[in-house]
Amino acid sequence: MKVCIIGAGAAGCFCAIEIKRRRPDAVVVIYEAGPAPLAKVAVTGGGRCNFTNSFAQVSSLKEVYPRGEAVMKRALKLFSQQDCMDWFLKEGVPCVVQEDQCVFPKSQDAMQIVHTLERLMSELGVRVVTNSRVSDIRKFLEDGCKVVFTAGGGQIRPLDGLGINCIPPVPSLFTFRINDGGLTSLMGNVVEHTRLSIPGTAFKAEGTLLVTDWGISGPATLKLSSYAARYLADNAYRAPLIINWLGEGEESAREWIGSAMNEDRGRQLASVHPGGITSRLWKHILHKAGLSEDRRWSELGKKGTNRLACALTADPYSIEGRCRFKEEFVSCGGVALEEVNLSTLECRKIPGLYFAGEILDIDAVTGGFNLQAAWSTAMTVALNIG
Repeated sequence: MKVCIIGAGAAGCFCAIEIKRRRPDAVVVIYEAGPAPLAKVAVTGGGRCNFTNSFAQVSSLKEVYPRGEAVMKRALKLFSQQDCMDWFLKEGVPCVVQEDQCVFPKSQDAMQIVHTLERLMSELGVRVVTNSRVSDIRKFLEDGCKVVFTAGGGQIRPLDGLGINCIPPVPSLFTFRINDGGLTSLMGNVVEHTRLSIPGTAFKAEGTLLVTDWGISGPATLKLSSYAARYLADNAYRAPLIINWLGEGEESAREWIGSAMNEDRGRQLASVHPGGITSRLWKHILHKAGLSEDRRWSELGKKGTNRLACALTADPYSIEGRCRFKEEFVSCGGVALEEVNLSTLECRKIPGLYFAGEILDIDAVTGGFNLQAAWSTAMTVALNIG
């Protein structure tokens, strides 16, 4: 059996290894457009490689896979996050699970993952051809090769003319540019429990928010960018945004305000603020509520309470563009999932053509879920190709 794999990323290299393990007689060649394999793996997670997640805090796959939940449900049954950790441990890569359930090599070095995969490919006889951009896969199919397409969603040109429905890729993990001087002057502020939403839509996300000199970043922002990726692209990355600084409902905010009014009556508004919100951010929130910092809590009144509760839980801003996430880049789009057999990931229209990794319209929020999708879909192909 001859197998041609397009793309030497996580999915392509992992798939090649597992195919050769099951079919030692197979001739497996990976074609990579760039100068080296696994380039993105080398820099993911800030160079530490967040290669999976424990999923311990995941209540629904839809929560972490906005697109591709059905495929991932099947793929994870074949090769789960625990299988992934066990696989790398067997190859000499012990892992650590962080408090946020992100999984890293114990060495905290992404190159340990890269070198492990490169070593295995070399030992098994997988040939990697770099600086080789494939423009047409038909010649491989005509020569009787099995083809596994794993290149990123932005590299779909080799599929042109095959009648395969490909969804145009757009970014799905990015930070938000917000042109609000009062907010951006607070760069460096971190709020652990926030809730972000785009009014008029169902898109919302919870988690830690980081204020930057261009707007906002952090897990909550990246989650929302993933959930709303297609919507934001269609609207030129312009949209209203609501920040709930407490991550709780208005009733909870009013309870806290009422407590402050009773227990800190004689103190100034600026001197008492909710836990998790810095003094600088609190003054910004008071300003957004139209309240003077030196006003006494006993003088807040009903109108002041309403304005403050609103500023805490429904603080309005405008997204004025996106910024590329500095550590990794993920896109949504690629081969539409109705084009593949969900159990094998073989193309329904073209026998012998398989898809895995980024080329599929599967993407996830940050936290190791995208790499787990690469491993699991690659294993699905390796188990079913033939």
